[in-house]
Amino acid sequence: MAEVSAEARIAAPAGKVWAQLTDFSTYGEWNATHTSFPKGGPANLVLAGTYEENMKLMGFPAEVTWTVSELEDGRLLTTTGKGPMGVNLRMSYVLTPDGDATTIRIDGEFTGAAVSLMAGKLKDSATAALVESLRKLDGLIVA
Repeated sequence: MAEVSAEARIAAPAGKVWAQLTDFSTYGEWNATHTSFPKGGPANLVLAGTYEENMKLMGFPAEVTWTVSELEDGRLLTTTGKGPMGVNLRMSYVLTPDGDATTIRIDGEFTGAAVSLMAGKLKDSATAALVESLRKLDGLIVA
């Protein structure tokens, strides 16, 4: 298993951060691992809803089918995914209001036989991607 996390304080209210986070039409502008939604991003997030995403991790393309496993509008989005070679993923985005700003934390988890072979490199690569993604997300949001 490989676990990753990153956190940032964005100088905007949680509602604006949530709106950008869940605007799948602009996902590629901030998410460093995203390459495309082959069938289009989800129009509306709903518990147990699914969507497909093409990603690139450690330079390798991956197709992931995501399921929304936790959803609290404006505060929490957790998705679980099934990727290639039996890899399972979990991504959790938690928003915490902080005055006129918002702290956003992303926690990710990768499991499966293939992960154990490259857990260290995957953790480093995915953590760097999360940090870059939060930096780009911050740059898109106008307070």
